[in-house]
Amino acid sequence: MQLDLKEVEELSKTLYIRALKLLPRDIKQGFERLIAEETDSTGKTILGTMVENIAVAERTKNLLCQDTGIPIYNVVIGRNVQFDGAAMKAAIRRGCERATKEHPLRSSVVHPVTRKNEQTSCGAGIPIIHVDFDQREETVEIEMIPKGSGSENGSFLQMLVPADGVAAVKRFVIDKVIECGGRVCPPTIVGVGIGGTSDLCMHLAKIAATRPLGTTCTDAEGGKIEAQLSEAVNQLGIGPQGLGGRATAFRVHVEVAATHITMNPVAVNIQCHSARRANAVITPGGIEFK
Repeated sequence: MQLDLKEVEELSKTLYIRALKLLPRDIKQGFERLIAEETDSTGKTILGTMVENIAVAERTKNLLCQDTGIPIYNVVIGRNVQFDGAAMKAAIRRGCERATKEHPLRSSVVHPVTRKNEQTSCGAGIPIIHVDFDQREETVEIEMIPKGSGSENGSFLQMLVPADGVAAVKRFVIDKVIECGGRVCPPTIVGVGIGGTSDLCMHLAKIAATRPLGTTCTDAEGGKIEAQLSEAVNQLGIGPQGLGGRATAFRVHVEVAATHITMNPVAVNIQCHSARRANAVITPGGIEFK
C-alpha cells in the first residue's frame, strides 16, 4: 500500500477537530460507573454536570473544553506500507495547522521563552509525532491526543533505587495525586510509568494516561499495582473537581519497562476527565474511525 500523504494531511486535520468535540465511548461509560458508585451528593452533582457538558458540546458540535491542548499524534505503521517518513511528518503538521486555522481553533502553543504564539498549534517540536510499527498488513493507524495543560502540569518523575521497593512507587503515586488535588480536573486517569530510563519512564506514564478505560497492563505485576492504586486513590476523598467524594479517578493505569539493576524510576502523568482522543485506521479499503 502506498500511503497517500494528502489523505494523511486531511485525516490529521479531521482527527484534531474530532478529538476536541467527541468524547470516546469508554470515557462516557466511565462516567456512568462513577455516578453509580459515588456516595457524596456534591460529587454526584458535579459528575452529572460534567456529563451534561459533554452532551451539550456534542449536540451543538462545540468543543468539550476550551483548552485545545498540545497536539500529539501517535502513528502505527503495519507491514507492506510504502511511505516517505519526513514527508509523512510534514503532512501531519500541515493537517494540525489547517485544523487550527480553518475550524478555527484557539492555538495553545507558544515559544517557551518568548511566549510568542504562531496561531497554528505548532512550533519547535510540536506537534509531537510518535511513529511505531506493528504486524498488521497494509495498515496505518493514527491516534490524535490534544493534551490539556491542566492535567499535563500533573507530571512528575522520581528516580528511585531498588532498595526503595514497590512501596515507594505506590507512595510516590499517591502523594502526587494528593498534591495535585482538584487542579488536574478530576476524575482523572492517573498514568504511571515504572522502569526504563528517565525519558522512557515519562513516556510510559503518558501512554498509560491516554490508554482506553477497560484495558489493563499487559505485565502481571503492573496489573496488580494498577488494581491496588485504583482502589487507593478513590479513598482519598478528593472527588470530582477536588470538591469531595469518591470519584477522584476513573482508574490508575500502569505501564512498565525493564530497567537497570541499580535504579527503578517511577513517573506520573495525569489525564483530566475530558480524556480526549481520536483514532482512525487507513487501509486499501479506505479510512475507518474508531
